[in-house]
Amino acid sequence: MKGKILLLTGVAVGYVLGTRAGRERYEEIKSAASKFWNDPRVQKPVHQAQDFAKDKAPEVAEFITDNAKKVVAQVSGSKTTAAKKPASRSTAAKPSSSTTK
Repeated sequence: MKGKILLLTGVAVGYVLGTRAGRERYEEIKSAASKFWNDPRVQKPVHQAQDFAKDKAPEVAEFITDNAKKVVAQVSGSKTTAAKKPASRSTAAKPSSSTTK
């Protein structure tokens, strides 16, 4: 209950402070963020990262597919192997010497 009260108090304080800053401040922040994002010094590395990802995507997809097939083969192979082996009696619960008097 105390946590809910603190959460509601935080939301109320945030709302009051946010409304005091108003739409004008929001537009200033939005404009600054947009200006930063559209700066050529920012966009150059963004495009480089996009190009790199496009070049490497087929290799990554092939790598993931191959390894997924290996995992499926191991899992399905281990299930058939486990089904063929008889259950071990050593896993059955044995009375402990401390429980006998």
